[in-house]
Amino acid sequence: MSMSQRVTSLSPYTLVIGDKNLSSWSLRPWLLMRHAGIPFDEVKIALDQPDTQRGIREHSPAGRVPVLRAGALTIWDSLAICEFVAETHPECALWPERDEDRAVARSVCAEMHAGFPDLRDELPMEVMATHPGRGFSTAAQADIDRVCEIWRDCRESHGQSGPFLFGRFSVADAMYAPVVSRFRTYCVPLDNAGRNYCDRIWSLPAITEWCDGARREVSNPER
Repeated sequence: MSMSQRVTSLSPYTLVIGDKNLSSWSLRPWLLMRHAGIPFDEVKIALDQPDTQRGIREHSPAGRVPVLRAGALTIWDSLAICEFVAETHPECALWPERDEDRAVARSVCAEMHAGFPDLRDELPMEVMATHPGRGFSTAAQADIDRVCEIWRDCRESHGQSGPFLFGRFSVADAMYAPVVSRFRTYCVPLDNAGRNYCDRIWSLPAITEWCDGARREVSNPER
């Protein structure tokens, strides 16, 4: 069978992603665009297959997903895609309006993008799995604690106007959505504020759609 699948919406954008069950980086721009109502054609490439790299390189020489193609332009990094989408669609208000809030939002996005290596290694995203009771290293627990600190500080200092990190749904929420998935998969203990935020993200219609796709992948591994 073909290693890639295409969902067509007759959009000027094509978003190339990996498996919905596994590709945390792909979830970020996919969620941002879907939640904002920005249409795109979807190309999904099955990961960990003999021809995965060949398939990805057909869309980007970087050899990684996600990739956004906008006409002749190719963008091959999740945060860069989110930045481009936010700049191209100011009507969607995907960054906070206030300068101070926007600066903090960009800071926590950059921290997520570049940091938390032990959390990534020890709690890989696996949307459809449940692994309760798995122990974490001290370093991974420190990453978890830092994520929770970020969520708490953003909500208390910048998010009082709405239910998300900066009130309105923003790039920051999209960047941290895969962490919510990880926390659910590994049943990470959280305080009430952390649990409420995770429930908020996981109740989004776009997340439900992503999970439905992940479920189909798991039930049909020969996709």
